Amino acid sequence: MYGGSFFKVRRDRVRLPDGSVGELEIIRHPGAVAVLPVYRPGEWSSGDGAAVVLLRQYRYAAGGYVWEIPAGKLDAGEAPELCARRELEEEAGLRTAELEKLTSIYTTPGFTDEQIDIYVATGLSEGRAAPERGEFIETETLPVAEAFRLIEEGEIADSKTICSLLWARCFTALLDG
Repeated sequence: MYGGSFFKVRRDRVRLPDGSVGELEIIRHPGAVAVLPVYRPGEWSSGDGAAVVLLRQYRYAAGGYVWEIPAGKLDAGEAPELCARRELEEEAGLRTAELEKLTSIYTTPGFTDEQIDIYVATGLSEGRAAPERGEFIETETLPVAEAFRLIEEGEIADSKTICSLLWARCFTALLDG
């Protein structure tokens, strides 16, 4: 139905679980990564506890600026870990000594096959930000408690960001406290 540089929209004829046949529209996506940058206690200048680096990025579809973690689509043949490192530096101006995969999520399985591999980056150091044309990004380091307050108050509404923060808090020791 449509094929652009970013994704493709198709109408597929499919056999459904009950044996019937139907037509479903689907957006085919090349896949993406997202990276939660974490400073461990004592690694950042403004506090004692852990902190996370978040972006405020302009998103036309969302009607303005959105709090989120660095993320981007996979280039053809690109390994997810390399993409994660690239996006972290391009969008947040950070490099990482340690990159660990947390999980993978489907963004909206009702109409797209987009899957995002979520990583956590620690051992952060300064890199060189290089946002793409049309990307408007502000970077901010926040104490973990502040990031969770922003989720609770609805200020962070981006699903990959909420998932990454909750996953890291529930299943790692990085965001304790």
